[in-house]
Amino acid sequence: DFDAAFVVTPHVLHHGQAVMAMQAGVDVLLEKPMVMNAAEARDLIRVQQETGRLLTVAFNGSLSPQIRTAASLLRSGELGRINSISATVWQNWKGNTVGTWRQIPEVSGGGFLFDTGAHMLNTVVDLAGEPVVEVMALLDNQDAPVDILGVAIARLKSGALISLHASGDTLPKSSHSIGSDVRVFCTEGHIYTGVWGERLELQRAGENALSPVAVPASTGAWEQFLRVRSGEIANPCPPTVGLRMALLWDAIQASSGQGGAPVQVAPE
Repeated sequence: DFDAAFVVTPHVLHHGQAVMAMQAGVDVLLEKPMVMNAAEARDLIRVQQETGRLLTVAFNGSLSPQIRTAASLLRSGELGRINSISATVWQNWKGNTVGTWRQIPEVSGGGFLFDTGAHMLNTVVDLAGEPVVEVMALLDNQDAPVDILGVAIARLKSGALISLHASGDTLPKSSHSIGSDVRVFCTEGHIYTGVWGERLELQRAGENALSPVAVPASTGAWEQFLRVRSGEIANPCPPTVGLRMALLWDAIQASSGQGGAPVQVAPE
């Protein structure tokens, strides 16, 4: 007797369990990354549309007021067009995940860039608000079963450029450590935020420095999901965003498998 579920299982199980829940009439909050690949993403969207159930992906960035505010600023046009986006994510991931399912490719679907790094991929495509059309990427496993290091450059449909950097073998975090970093450079302003929406700073044309942007108080993923269910807010991270991220990940893997050769991203 329940009507909602939070799927927090290993990545390989997300698609099947979310499909089963929605077909049983249950709304789903689905842990990141949404699914293993774009084919699963398309099928999940099909089932969601057929059943009419709510499906929200639990990406901290997309659920944060910082990223939602930043996306609104970018969509409004007041910052002009996006010229480029630069993003970095890092973590002592390799050492922390040895011997776990996260380093079993068949279960995890990838390594650091698809696990912690999925936050970066999702936040970037969410902020971009348009399809990625071309990718060049390199992945390095560093003697692990899955990728530990990753770099990629990409082009959006509008022509804007993206650079992505993921390092999953770093020093443990401390109070003096650097954090994730996402910068969006527009013709009339710059946005500075993080892959989890840790901050939001803005510099408009004519201003000399970045300044903090006031945003509403942040709430947890489950609380946001309940607000979407009650009709209080729009779905901040629908499966269409998950599809866009999955298409980017598929292209990153394909390009890396070809030694960094350019890969055209499949249309949405």
